[in-house]
Amino acid sequence: MKQTFTMLAAAAIAASAAGMAQADLVVPNLSYRTGPFAAGGIPYADGFSDYFTLLNERDGGIGGEKIVVPECETAYNTEKGVECYESTKGSGALIYNPLSTGITYQLIPRVTADKIPMYTPGYGRTSAANGKVFEWVFNYPANYWDGASVAIKYLLQENGGDLNGKKVALVYHNSAYGKEPIRTLEELSKKHGFTLSLLPVDSPGQEQKSQWLQIRRDKPDYVLMWGWGVMNAVAIQEAANIRFPMENFIGIWWSGSENDVNPAGDGANGYKALTFHGVGMDYPVYDDLKTYVYDAGKKAGAGDQIGSAVYSRGMYAAMVVAEAIRTTQAAVGSSKITPPQLRDGMEALALTPERLAELGLPNFGQPFQATCADHGGPGAAMIKQWDASAKKWNLITDFIEPDHDVLDPLVLEDSAAYAAENKIAERCN
Repeated sequence: MKQTFTMLAAAAIAASAAGMAQADLVVPNLSYRTGPFAAGGIPYADGFSDYFTLLNERDGGIGGEKIVVPECETAYNTEKGVECYESTKGSGALIYNPLSTGITYQLIPRVTADKIPMYTPGYGRTSAANGKVFEWVFNYPANYWDGASVAIKYLLQENGGDLNGKKVALVYHNSAYGKEPIRTLEELSKKHGFTLSLLPVDSPGQEQKSQWLQIRRDKPDYVLMWGWGVMNAVAIQEAANIRFPMENFIGIWWSGSENDVNPAGDGANGYKALTFHGVGMDYPVYDDLKTYVYDAGKKAGAGDQIGSAVYSRGMYAAMVVAEAIRTTQAAVGSSKITPPQLRDGMEALALTPERLAELGLPNFGQPFQATCADHGGPGAAMIKQWDASAKKWNLITDFIEPDHDVLDPLVLEDSAAYAAENKIAERCN
């Protein structure tokens, strides 16, 4: 199995093997910098690592402890992802963020048995939002069912509150990831009277001619996309080729990066995507990243993804993990913490507007307060739109709340089925 480790991580692991003190804050980066999904994996991995480098260089770590980020290449392959988990957990790993729904599904029973928390922001198993069943998994601030609901709620706003008789097509990666929103969209189609058509795209997604010919024939009013990596760029180009109106084409947050739209040039103008955080570099944290990381020659990658949508998402994930570590250290009265203690910290995490501003990310994400029962967060998202001439994303809405009346029962139903199948007693009583 191919693995890459940062020099700092390699040194820490070597020291452990020699019987020396092991690094206290180890946060593995299960990345993928190769293959057809690298367009999404690279910026996320860079943003994730660079934020921890910032904390090490500017603050001396968290609570006086340096953060070690061993990086392991998964190639977005489930088997390799599990191998990366097994090969890094012995390094003192505090938490995992695998950036793959397929890997997440396989790791849920493993992290549960090993008592190591897993953070899957905006991806993974949606019903893990129910902390009563999924004790070791967190997916705040939003999940795929939230995203599907927000997209439909936005379309309702665009149509005067009425989607009756409209046709909505879902183009999706034919995997656990791409299938996540289907149940929600089916329920929402019953509630709002629109017709839903499903168009799976086999991995990696480079061949989509038949799907877009069907779209040209059926003429749906809107197309939603759950794509990743090369699939996104191909879909956007195919949409442009058949002159589908881009303002009616909306991707989930993993289908809304610069790497997705740039290949189509002006043809991508007007394309929309969801996001659960801000866009661009107009945040003070980027000034600190420039000073302590980029200009110091300590950036994780080539530097060509800095400030992009998925880079910022990786940075957001690292920020949440870092804040949970701080919360845990304060709660236990020690800078040295264990994975079970960090789980408690993840459940106690409060991300307030004031704290976001202190971190140099004012109004970047929606505030939330996690609890034992709520591992999912508020679920709100915004809509952004691509301006091809300016080569930038523009936010065109404020945060839109999902339809909790539809989603909450679905989460409870799915998590209850998982609990029954795995003989899990609910907690948080």
